[in-house]
Amino acid sequence: MLERFGDIAHVPLLTIGQSAVTVGGLGAAVLLIAAFMVAAWLIGGALKRLRQRTREGSGALYLFEKLTTYGLVLFGFVAGLSTLGLDLSSIAVFAGAIGIGLGLGLQGIVKEFVSGLTLISDRAVHIGDYIELPDGTRGIVQEIGPRATRIRNNDNVYLLVPNSLLIENTVINWTLRGETRRIHVPFQVAIGADKEKVRACVLEAARDVPFTLPDTDQHRTQVWLVGYGDSALKFELIVWPTLEAVKRPKAMNAAYMWAIDDALRQAGIEIPYPQRDLRIRSFFGEEGDDAMTALNLRKTPHSPPVAPPTAASVNDAADDLLRPEEPIDSDVEESEPRKV
Repeated sequence: MLERFGDIAHVPLLTIGQSAVTVGGLGAAVLLIAAFMVAAWLIGGALKRLRQRTREGSGALYLFEKLTTYGLVLFGFVAGLSTLGLDLSSIAVFAGAIGIGLGLGLQGIVKEFVSGLTLISDRAVHIGDYIELPDGTRGIVQEIGPRATRIRNNDNVYLLVPNSLLIENTVINWTLRGETRRIHVPFQVAIGADKEKVRACVLEAARDVPFTLPDTDQHRTQVWLVGYGDSALKFELIVWPTLEAVKRPKAMNAAYMWAIDDALRQAGIEIPYPQRDLRIRSFFGEEGDDAMTALNLRKTPHSPPVAPPTAASVNDAADDLLRPEEPIDSDVEESEPRKV
């Protein structure tokens, strides 16, 4: 029986170049490739579990995991071809055909694979980073695969983004190096409101929000007057929230807006609403002031009230400009969101 099996194993199936492919060689090659693929799956899974338990150096572990997995699979295929008894130099024709195929039909796949390796080896994007794509889509990087990067947004929707898009376009990384970011929350009050009162109540409300970081010399909660609108003063709350809050921008802005609205209402500060002046061109043949007199709407002219002198208010924007700049370190990314 064994002799018969040995005879079958040496039966040639086809000839490539000067090498004959036998049944036994083909079976051994398949088993060897399968063994390497199973080893790649087991080792990759073990490294992934280790990376999930380890916060420090997770980027290096992810790079090692992917290179090890890809390397074992590639080595398994090369070893399988050698087990077939093929002289790799004798299949140059097939290698040329594969090269033409890659150049024509598979160039997109090769492009995405190389882009994925570049993302893994680069320090600009890591697993767990919160990024913003050119179209405004935001989410947390879950996995960098051989073809696409898997991103989960805050609605728990998974996006598959081609790796080359992250390489060739401007991408904002909001959580690079685990540092917080400065957030601008716009709001408006009616013209004539006390700026100092607005500043005081909004600052108190912002600092009461649980994910607002305490003030430091470099990171301070501030209120800026940034412009005038229709019947409104335009302000911005400048605040430094926690890193976890930065990853949920819509909920974070909604929380600050809610706190600002409560503070303004409790302080009796008017929220602006659209106002329009009605100009009467003609009323029973009368125009302008004569029409107002005919309608008994003309008021006795009086001098406008003189505002009492007020103490000098605090200008957070001016203070921010006078703050000393942080020293530039080429090895440390700046505190604003980095574009990669």
